[in-house]
Amino acid sequence: MLTKKENILHNSTPLTEFILLGLSDEPNLQSILFSTFLVTYIIILAGNLLIILLTLTDPALHTPMYFFLRNLSFLEICYTSVNVPKMLENLLTGNKSISFLGCAVQTYFAFFLGGSECFLLASMSYDRYVAICKPLHYPVLMNKKVCMGLAVASWLSGFFMSFGHTSMVFTMPFCASNEINHFFCDIPPLLKLACGDTSKNEIAVFVVAMVFVTLPFLLILMSYAGIIVTILGISSAESRKKTFSTCSSHLMVVTLFYGSACIMYLKPNSTYSPDSDKYLSLFYTIVGPVLNPIIYSFRNKEVKGALSRIWERKPFG
Repeated sequence: MLTKKENILHNSTPLTEFILLGLSDEPNLQSILFSTFLVTYIIILAGNLLIILLTLTDPALHTPMYFFLRNLSFLEICYTSVNVPKMLENLLTGNKSISFLGCAVQTYFAFFLGGSECFLLASMSYDRYVAICKPLHYPVLMNKKVCMGLAVASWLSGFFMSFGHTSMVFTMPFCASNEINHFFCDIPPLLKLACGDTSKNEIAVFVVAMVFVTLPFLLILMSYAGIIVTILGISSAESRKKTFSTCSSHLMVVTLFYGSACIMYLKPNSTYSPDSDKYLSLFYTIVGPVLNPIIYSFRNKEVKGALSRIWERKPFG
């Protein structure tokens, strides 16, 4: 005789689509949310494209620090483009459905790019550590080959992690409901819809989070511990301030990204709250990508200098 769970699995039909409930069901808020996120998305694209343009065209920014920043800006464009256009479509048309395949693809790229960003931020912190703590060896330790290797490793780490993780989730049977209480396909709310035993998947999510969030974060902490020790050893207060300013922008970005990611993926499963989690997701999905270009533009003299040189440049020489 079939158990209740086996009976559900036996009689269930495969899902062909999911429904993304989004941020609000209030009709009056849909147009406000659409306008807000559309403007935000345009700012994200414009700001990060500007960073890419500046770091490619200005010779003064052809350094390892800005090579990694260019990678980060490109990653932020890709990451928001995975989730925001679909959210805008849902808000504009009211059609909140997403195909099973579309949901799987969205989940894959969200984890791929999120995992890659973790290690890319760690690579950027290592660059700052070498620049401040080992300045005489900086040209050797952070040569073009090393920088390219760190960037490729960051991208590949997310690529392979997300493939296995997404496959594990989307091979499970979904029969409880097809409504995802989120504005994009994320693994925690998807696991709540699965009929089978999700304990292994929940453990896998935690383990992957430990590797892809905690390990890079520890590397970043170690880098900044060395940076702080070196800065404290500088006798001049002005020199200490100037030295710290070279990594303050990166530190702000790391705090914003890792703060939300740690709360989201490393908290106990018993404290899972769909409503709070989807609003928290806004920080690393939208708020972070829109603030990063602003942080690096307004707190960085070299970037501001590159902007002024472009502004002063005459169109026809």
